[in-house]
This record gives sequence, structure tokens and C-alpha cells, in this order.
Amino acid sequence: MEAIILAGGSAERLGEAAAGRPKALVSIAGRPLAAYQIAALVEAGVDRVLVSCAAGQSEEFRQELGGLGVEIVPVEEAEPLGRGGGLRHAAHELREPGEVFALNGDELLDLDFSALLGRHREVGPAATIAVAPLQSPFGVVELGADDVVTGFQEAPRLPHWVSCGAYVLGSEALERLPERGDHERTTFPELAAEGKLRALRHEGLWLTVNTPKDLRRAEEEVAAGALTQVGRLG
Repeated sequence: MEAIILAGGSAERLGEAAAGRPKALVSIAGRPLAAYQIAALVEAGVDRVLVSCAAGQSEEFRQELGGLGVEIVPVEEAEPLGRGGGLRHAAHELREPGEVFALNGDELLDLDFSALLGRHREVGPAATIAVAPLQSPFGVVELGADDVVTGFQEAPRLPHWVSCGAYVLGSEALERLPERGDHERTTFPELAAEGKLRALRHEGLWLTVNTPKDLRRAEEEVAAGALTQVGRLG
């Protein structure tokens, strides 16, 4: 089994906390963020990981992610292609056709990739995506008749699901990825309209590391043992 990690994004919003590294290589508890993703992928049987990265970053990724039990194959983009374009470009380096895991390089999550693959194989859609419940970033005010305030809820869970940025892509999905742009705005909506997209509900840890605040929370989650079952590192 192979996987593609999208690691071409810069770490501008992380500022000095990134220490000049790409987001996927930002250190969390002494290990690169992508190392936790690779550990989870290895548990699902992945032995080869394509890393879609910016031009000139191949050696940095080889050095930082070596020794994790998988073959690391950096695939440089001569110019930014967007997430969908980056996936399509990296997919040209796949060893063989068929299903492939794909994920954003800035996600810390305890996703069971074997379960994601199992869900995909149940019905054989073009792609299967991991989705997480949407948590409100704000407290909400509950209103009753005549706009009487009846209560408050601090950051409640909302009745919606959001993409975790982790997928299984089949051959059709790979063929329909855009040359440039974002697959979640093009390919996935098209597949959904055709009934060819499925989801796996993920109720565990999911954190996108975009800001210094996110990085601090990621450090806290790892320190608290959030990855003791999936994606753990010794």
C-alpha cells in the first residue's frame, strides 16, 4: 500500500515557531508532524510514501523522515499546483495502480487508516474521506420566544461534519484530479453529485496545525498520550 502526503504548503502563519521548516516537518514533541502520520500509515500496511513538496525540499524531507520504516519518495512541484494538482502530480510516481491513501501534511490525527480502507472497500466508491464532527469555535447563545435568552453553550458540537483531509483514492478519483487547484472544490463535489463518494466518521483527535496556538495544543495532545493507540512514536 502506498500513500501521498501533501507537504507543499508553507508555514507562514506559524512564523518563528516553524523554525524555517515546511509545515509537515514542524517539530511536535521532538518529532516532525509528518512522522506521526507515517507511523499511523505504517500500522495500516503502508510501505511507500510519496511526499508532494515544493521545489528544492527533497533532501530535507528524506533526512527528516528517514528511518520510519517506509520508503520516502519526495515529489517536487516546480510551481505551486494546489492540493488537487499536487496529488495528481505525485500520483505519477505511484508504483502500481489502485487504491492509495492521501492526506494533508499539516494534520495531527489518530485516524485508523485500516478502518478507512475497510470502509472504502465495503462499497467500492471512487473515494472515501474521513470526516470529523464540527465544533463551534465560539460559545453560542440559546434564544426562546420573543428572543428571551434561555441559556449558553460553550463551543458546542454542531450538526455538521467536516473533512479531516485524509482519504482513500481509487483509480477513478486519481484520474479526475485537477491539473491545478483544489480537489475538494472540484473532484469531490463532482463525485458526490454522482453518488461515488463515501465517508468514514472519525470521532477522535483531529487538529490542523496552522498557528502557534495550534502547535501548542498539538504538543499538549501528544504529551497527554493522544496518540498512544494510533500513530504513536517511541
